[in-house]
Amino acid sequence: AGCSSTNTNGPTPVAAGTGPKDTGTFPNLNIKPQVAAPQFTEAEKNAKLAQLKADENAQAAKGGGPKVANQAALTDLAKKHGDETLKQIEAKCDPALDPTCK
Repeated sequence: AGCSSTNTNGPTPVAAGTGPKDTGTFPNLNIKPQVAAPQFTEAEKNAKLAQLKADENAQAAKGGGPKVANQAALTDLAKKHGDETLKQIEAKCDPALDPTCK
């Protein structure tokens, strides 16, 4: 069973895009290339960095991430989960593939 395709009309046509062309000359590296967008000024850069820092401080003031209702229960679950997972791996038992796997 190799590759299969529903297209039986022959080879796929190659895109007729424009690629590199040999002009017979070398590029002039002394000509400054055009930029795609205007560059940030130093003032714009500082304003954006200040806004990011303000957002970071606002997030930190909220306490960072979501609060956990019972940290001890989650820690206990993590310890048990690791041991159970190792047992499944060592026994080469995958409950996703075999529902009777314990």
